[in-house]
Amino acid sequence: MNILFVCLGNTCRSPMAEAIMRDLCDELELGWLIDSAGLRSWNVGRRPDDRCLKVLEENGLSTKHYGRMVNLDDFRTFDYIVCMDETNASELQAMSEMVGRKCKARIEQLATYLHNDGEDMIKDPFFVSTAKKTRGLNGFRCAFNQISRCCRTFIKQVQHREIHGFSMPLVQN
Repeated sequence: MNILFVCLGNTCRSPMAEAIMRDLCDELELGWLIDSAGLRSWNVGRRPDDRCLKVLEENGLSTKHYGRMVNLDDFRTFDYIVCMDETNASELQAMSEMVGRKCKARIEQLATYLHNDGEDMIKDPFFVSTAKKTRGLNGFRCAFNQISRCCRTFIKQVQHREIHGFSMPLVQN
């Protein structure tokens, strides 16, 4: 299984999701390939936001990730491209149409795995924390908790699909 997590800049949510999912996959010995990328080039070649790294560290995780952009080859390589909000999903859907029939990736929004939590997206902690002028960690901690729950549910559902040999409906806009 190959999973690519995507957010806008590949500095907060998607590298956090990559680190969380990689840790869960290691713990469960799943052998899945996990990566992350952004839809914008702002952070290509850069490490994730310091607050992201701090919250990962608080939870016993780390990442060696350096930012990169989503490219059309990703749609041929990854089984799932999992994004953080509806805007991400729309852009990814448009990109997948450029790949055409060679696109093997299912595009899903990570928040669909929150199940009745009242949230329809993983809010970008970069903007949440900046808007409050606190530059604090609360938005990042909230994102970490949401992403952790979603990743656990994602694994359970994918394993269920594989065991029972059927495909769940695509979550696309």
